[in-house]
Amino acid sequence: MFLYNLTLSRPSGIQCAIYGNFSAPKAQEIVVSRGRILELIRPGDNGRLQVILSTDIFGCIRSLAAFRLTGAQRDYIIVGSDSGRTVILDYNKDRNQFNKVHQETFGRSGCRRIVPGQYVAADPKGRACIIGALEKQKFVYVLNRDSAANLTISSPLEAHKSHNIVFHMCALDCGFDNPIFAAIELDYSDADQDPTGDAAAAAQKHLTYYELDLGLNHVLRKWSDPVDNGANLLIPVPGGGDGPSGVLVCAENFLIYR
Repeated sequence: MFLYNLTLSRPSGIQCAIYGNFSAPKAQEIVVSRGRILELIRPGDNGRLQVILSTDIFGCIRSLAAFRLTGAQRDYIIVGSDSGRTVILDYNKDRNQFNKVHQETFGRSGCRRIVPGQYVAADPKGRACIIGALEKQKFVYVLNRDSAANLTISSPLEAHKSHNIVFHMCALDCGFDNPIFAAIELDYSDADQDPTGDAAAAAQKHLTYYELDLGLNHVLRKWSDPVDNGANLLIPVPGGGDGPSGVLVCAENFLIYR
């Protein structure tokens, strides 16, 4: 017998939040996760936020990301959860519900450190997305559309690295060049073999770039550079014709631009 526990009070704390146009081309909306609850929120005419849709996924939402295919007018939602699957949702305005567009299985269920789902990032141009775990595993999916303008998703491309802890991940805005994803990583292979603890004290975080070559359909580890050990968050800088591109690395009491 398997039982599922539901509390009388709904979760109220927000773990993830994304914004986009989910119901209409010019609708400014926010999707938030409250533990197991996924909500669509829209600013009302009175200046307050209105909950348009609230649904229970009967699981743990670990990460959210929004993306839009080139030429499309509405955004999709990528959900990283404890199900061991990548799920892409689309909001149905007529039925007021989230429709499951794609569901790709890549690992076992549960919040495990080597099963992806903790981090999700999507290319600003909607060409690819990456889903990563706390340790080792990362999968990149190429997003496209078929002749009927329906969303299609490729087979996963691996970007794994053993003995590697990931602290954060984001997608860089590089225009229409090959999609690039940035991650804050820490290699603990030496510390794992050193009983004295000296290697653990000297461990260094790195800012790593992963590039998806759309021509070769391959992910390569393009660049890695040491960064302050207090680094914990990445903020992409607008690129293409809107800015210099790159990323802001948030560390303790200061920012680093790379």
